[in-house]
Amino acid sequence: MANTILHKAETRGDANHGWLHSRHTFSFADYYDPERIHFGMLRVINDDIVEAGMGFGTHPHDNMEIISIPLEGDLEHKDNMGNVSVIKHGDIQVMSAGTGITHSEYNKNKDKRVKFLQIWVFPDRRNVKPRYDQITLNIEDRHNKFQQILSPNPDDAGVWIYQNAWFLLGQFDKGFGADYNIKSKGNGTYAFILSGTVTINNQELNSRDGFGIWDIDKLSVKANTNAEFLLMEVPMK
Repeated sequence: MANTILHKAETRGDANHGWLHSRHTFSFADYYDPERIHFGMLRVINDDIVEAGMGFGTHPHDNMEIISIPLEGDLEHKDNMGNVSVIKHGDIQVMSAGTGITHSEYNKNKDKRVKFLQIWVFPDRRNVKPRYDQITLNIEDRHNKFQQILSPNPDDAGVWIYQNAWFLLGQFDKGFGADYNIKSKGNGTYAFILSGTVTINNQELNSRDGFGIWDIDKLSVKANTNAEFLLMEVPMK
């Protein structure tokens, strides 16, 4: 019997700092809900808007897999490993914080906002050597299909992390549907809707809704309007 959890967009934590407006699917910073700490190994989904020319000053992380998915605009990254880069829509960035990193993120542009998702996944091992990677994806590869953007395997499509997890992006036309087969037994899948309306296993979801489902072998995704979504398959234990 499938287990599910639904997080409607409007129930998320809401932190508006002026320069940053962040919506938190799970407990983060000043937003705390004991019912919403994590989904399996998925710890954070922050839906961030950074105002023009603003950003996060240098700050530390350790023992976390950190994935950034830009949705709009250009985000400049600097870290203590010597990486300086700009990520934009179509890119995906990953950091294994491991023994510890410091980094900053800034909106590269003085005239427009940047929107991005920051996602944290618990790693399957501690105190690894920190690492950074980013790639540019072909956005066409998610049109009416699941585009793998992250996996546990350095030789597979997308970036990789220290966890038995897979992330996929889909951009489905209205009326299109497809099944997603769970890749690893014991994993669950958390869907985050970026735009439009989709139905996943009979649950209708709108923009920025989150839906977790586990104890299943596959899930069916159908677009009720033109829609874009992110699927995150993660271990539940």
